[in-house]
Amino acid sequence: MTVPDSSPQRPQLGDCLKAARRARGLTLKDVSARTGMALSTLSKVENHQMSLTYDKLLQLSAGLGMEVAELFHPAEMNAPVSAMPTARRSISRKGEGQFVRTKAYGYSYQNTELLGKRMIPIIAELTARSLDEFGPLMRHSGEEYLLVLEGRVAVHTEFYAPELLEPGDGIYIDSTMAHAYLNVGDGPARAICVCSADSPDLYEQLQTLARRSAIPKADDREI
Repeated sequence: MTVPDSSPQRPQLGDCLKAARRARGLTLKDVSARTGMALSTLSKVENHQMSLTYDKLLQLSAGLGMEVAELFHPAEMNAPVSAMPTARRSISRKGEGQFVRTKAYGYSYQNTELLGKRMIPIIAELTARSLDEFGPLMRHSGEEYLLVLEGRVAVHTEFYAPELLEPGDGIYIDSTMAHAYLNVGDGPARAICVCSADSPDLYEQLQTLARRSAIPKADDREI
């Protein structure tokens, strides 16, 4: 009589890689950038078409910020993605960030070294004082929260009457609804804006919107 094998099945590398990647909100392209491994190689691993040498496993785990043993931890494989700790951390210091100037805003994107973020923190300087100056209302995927730090801000949205926000006031909106934030005070207006979405390419979406209305640097302008 054959005795069935009751030992737990060893998880496959491809499934483990996929679970670790998704838990961190990363695409295969993100993992490739972090690890220096070819995108085609990572895709073959996830699809059980190839394995990796120990050196490559070290390279992969280092890029993902985890130990090699964690790649094969059955408990993590069976846990819901939301319960998997990513141990991600990033500190933003005063004056740091990626700054982009547009016709309506000055954006300082924070914690830009973290890839595949589902939440994008921004320190914003609001400069447009009218809808004519602002141009077409903007929209993107996800939701966002804006907290006024300084000045007076008028919030224009697609489906609601304008609202006036003072320092300490905040607003939470559906970002797919067209919207604009205007400076309606006598001085500067600054705010913290946090955008979030299920899509891991939210940062790229916001960057594309910013580039469309970015003000070129002095040495980039035509003379």
